[in-house]
Amino acid sequence: MIVRQAKPTDASTIARIHVDTWRNAYKEIIPDEVLNKLSYEKREKMWSNTLNNKENKSIIYVGEIEPQKVVGFVDGGKERMNNPLYKGELYGIYILEEYQRKELGKLLVQSLVSELLKTNIQSMLVWVLADNPYRRFYESLDGKQVGEKFIKMDDKKLKEIAYGWSDINSILKSITASARSHLISTSRICL
Repeated sequence: MIVRQAKPTDASTIARIHVDTWRNAYKEIIPDEVLNKLSYEKREKMWSNTLNNKENKSIIYVGEIEPQKVVGFVDGGKERMNNPLYKGELYGIYILEEYQRKELGKLLVQSLVSELLKTNIQSMLVWVLADNPYRRFYESLDGKQVGEKFIKMDDKKLKEIAYGWSDINSILKSITASARSHLISTSRICL
């Protein structure tokens, strides 16, 4: 797997991944009217504007299973609500369903965290829908629940949970330990 910074030419692929993963992950959570309004064209325009904007401070990485085959991405940067404790934010991570649970998510988060550390951001949070079955991913990275709020989508009230890391170096340690454990269990299978 290859993780690299996103380029403007990735906008179309990122848009498709964004829409497809929302429709898959949130089909029982977010109202159908909201999911049905999602379009590749609108998301591509949004991502194209983001990736072509020289003033954009977002950190965006893509994950490829082979050159030119992007199957996931992560987006993050400075925390957007002026939280006094958490200075960085993981805005979103999206991976096509068939490529999930193959360590790509951890590699993408690792790249984001490494970039945040370069800009002297030591802490981070992420907001996740409480009913999102994939929120366990953040728990696997030792994220702690640090807040909650309610948002409204098409007249439906949805609960969001914030996971936080007061020291994002712990994420890197968690990923390293997980990789080491995976390597040991894989080598035992081969014996």
